[in-house]
Amino acid sequence: MSLSWPWALLALLAIPLVIAAWWWTRRRRRRGAVRVTSIALVRVALPGRTRWRRLIPAGLLLLGLAVLGVGAARPQAYVRVPSSSGTIMLALDISGSMCSTDVRPNRLTAAENAASAFIRSEEGGPRVGLVAFSGVAGVLVAPTTDTDTLLRAVTSLSTGRGTAIGQGILTSLDAIAEADPSVAPTGARAASARGSAHDVIVLLTDGSNNAGVDPQTAARQAATRGVRVFTIGFGTSRPASLACSGSQFGGSGFGGPGGVFRGVPLIADYDALRQIAGTTGGKFYRAENADQLKAALGNLSGRFTTTREHLDIAAWFAGFGGLLIAVALALSLWWNRTRPPSGLRA
Repeated sequence: MSLSWPWALLALLAIPLVIAAWWWTRRRRRRGAVRVTSIALVRVALPGRTRWRRLIPAGLLLLGLAVLGVGAARPQAYVRVPSSSGTIMLALDISGSMCSTDVRPNRLTAAENAASAFIRSEEGGPRVGLVAFSGVAGVLVAPTTDTDTLLRAVTSLSTGRGTAIGQGILTSLDAIAEADPSVAPTGARAASARGSAHDVIVLLTDGSNNAGVDPQTAARQAATRGVRVFTIGFGTSRPASLACSGSQFGGSGFGGPGGVFRGVPLIADYDALRQIAGTTGGKFYRAENADQLKAALGNLSGRFTTTREHLDIAAWFAGFGGLLIAVALALSLWWNRTRPPSGLRA
């Protein structure tokens, strides 16, 4: 929460003034006290109030004044609001390990199917772009609302050598910058963003970075621009054969289609992916099969394209403070109403 007029907090000085006035009034009452010969007469004359009944109205009054004083400073809260004007960049790992058959029929086909379902779910919403990375990264489809173009691109992926996760993030950032002038490209100096931008990156990988820029360096670039990165670690830890179709296999160096990667499990770097998501304000997901991958993307669909905006909540403070003061006055009048002594009642 922030304050638009912090100097208005000086209004809180009214609280000690009220306390001082109350203390001074009580002191004058004591000086003007009337001496009586019988305590019993005093008890009959006084209304039946306990100490807490005297303190509650005063406490509510002071609390109401404090709330009004804060409200005078025009407090503002950061709230997340849905945005359909942003950009979603899907950054998909197409390294040779995506041919692993630990996910049926193989990781790449499962990723293509899940990405296609995600793209369809965003139809009519924000722009979606597609980046593919292995040892290098490239934009396959610039941010667009053309679902058919995206679907054709995502179902025609082929594998490559290496895994450049950091470069995949930077390439996605540059693609976002082309579509959103408020986001600076990676080669330009960017001031730290206040809150999150309308744009996000969804990065799916089954391995660890072994080429290009360090992923944490890329994550800091995204965080500076307010672009959140949601990461998905895909695949199991079980060794499996590599089997991609002819169109999917692109010379990954893993021994060809149907080969075996020497029985070594191909595992995503989950810790690095968690750090990327944490640095940028995104979220990490782990998916060990096709259903979990679809569920992870389904959880993101239509929900994470939000931005943080300032909301003036001074009216809420004014209303709550006024209510507290009204309750204090009502209780004071009710508990201090004049009632005949018990011995004089009919």
